[in-house]
Amino acid sequence: MCAEVPSDPENSRTSEAGAGWVCGRPGTFTELLPPRVTDFSWRRPRVLWRSRNDVIARWFGDPSNAIRRRCVAALRERGTPAAFTVHRAEPEFSFVLLGDTGEGDKSQYAVVPPLLHAAGDTDFMVVASDVIYPTGDAGQYPDKFFRPYKDYPGPIFAVPGNHDWYDGLRGFLHVFCGLDADCTPPPWRGPLSFVPRLLWRRSGEVDGAVLEEARERFRGGAGQRSVQPGPYWAVDTPALRVIGIDTGITGTLDRDQGRWLREVSGGPKPKLLVTGKPLYVDDDHRPGRIEGGGTVDEIVQDPAHHYVAAIGGDIHNYQRYPRKTADGRTIQYIVSGGGGAFMHATHTIPRTRVVDEGDFRCYPLRGDSLSRYSKLYGRWLRLPKLFELTPEEATAAVERRLGIKPGRGYKDPAPSRRARFVASVLGVPRGERRRPRVLRFPVHKLPQRFRSEFADWDDPPFFKSFLRLDVTESELRVRCYAATGCGDHETAPPCEDDFVIPLR
Repeated sequence: MCAEVPSDPENSRTSEAGAGWVCGRPGTFTELLPPRVTDFSWRRPRVLWRSRNDVIARWFGDPSNAIRRRCVAALRERGTPAAFTVHRAEPEFSFVLLGDTGEGDKSQYAVVPPLLHAAGDTDFMVVASDVIYPTGDAGQYPDKFFRPYKDYPGPIFAVPGNHDWYDGLRGFLHVFCGLDADCTPPPWRGPLSFVPRLLWRRSGEVDGAVLEEARERFRGGAGQRSVQPGPYWAVDTPALRVIGIDTGITGTLDRDQGRWLREVSGGPKPKLLVTGKPLYVDDDHRPGRIEGGGTVDEIVQDPAHHYVAAIGGDIHNYQRYPRKTADGRTIQYIVSGGGGAFMHATHTIPRTRVVDEGDFRCYPLRGDSLSRYSKLYGRWLRLPKLFELTPEEATAAVERRLGIKPGRGYKDPAPSRRARFVASVLGVPRGERRRPRVLRFPVHKLPQRFRSEFADWDDPPFFKSFLRLDVTESELRVRCYAATGCGDHETAPPCEDDFVIPLR
């Protein structure tokens, strides 16, 4: 239910078939899966227990900053340049960006064929957040990173997400930076410090021989190999500087990284930020605190730094907020976390206030999101006749509650009482943000681990997405492509958003 935009004939804004609700033939992505696929589920207590560092970091203090400082010092002792910058001489280039990839199941592999068809000719790839679920272990990289992207010919850079930090970032640093680091957290202080010391999940062992064998087997080509400077980095080109930052577990930058970000953001060259936590998401501003003072968004909005866009992962869908600054510029704030993990709902996004609703974009459309969730909850509660809504019914209910124009050309029928009830229960807010008349189960307000099991499935439509970014000396073109899991869309993925940013 995002506002309408000019689009290709076949996408979710024009038809249910374009959204993947009608699949003419199954996708071929299942042929890419490893022989044995572990059934990944957040319902399992063991998975939740392995992810406990998130809770510990929020309750007792996030050790990410201290660990990162130690690892960055080790990288510099090894000879990594202080600027943590990769230089590329080409004034024109392209790259593909996707976030939150690493579940290792069908929903991740379904993204691969459309990505290779729409962006297989790009110069490099960027993974924005959560390369490996649930805890970033090095042993998961063969099937959740090397294998799925074996046919992508270029190098891959990444910024870590909170899940990559649940093993102290050890697996990430080994694979992307070639560093086997000491990821032991510093001692906690205070009367309850024994609790985090006792419960903190320590980093797993890294079997370098196994990882190197997987790299050689799946991504051993000369053009595929690369070592990025660190957990945060910059790719500098004549036309655009791409800057990636590491937001740890709770989204805070340490003061050293903050100082580096201010330095690398200087100068008149246009810049694009890639971050593990989006700065605008779900109609909310999350500026990103920097240890010692200031925020990431203050740096992005400073006119002296010439940022044109900020793209973040962590939330598993696509959103775009074109924000006008005080000096008249427009910065595109984008969420791109639909690279493979379970789908975060878009139907719980309120009618936007941080930008005009007509300028806001999202994928999946709010109506499709509500329809998909209604089917999931109907199956889980064994009440399909009560809960399950067709895309048309869901679209009408969302339009009624939010007071927005639908993104697909239905005849705009009045929603049934049942559809209004389901929309209310599954978290569609009112456009005026008033207290709902019926009991609303706040699906979107629940912590990720307690609702993700209701938002994961292994059959089309998957509603995954990735970005293709093409850079010339004068402009940056950004396209959001859908990965539905349908065979019809693997060679010609629907283009859900397409816009150009001037660079001069």
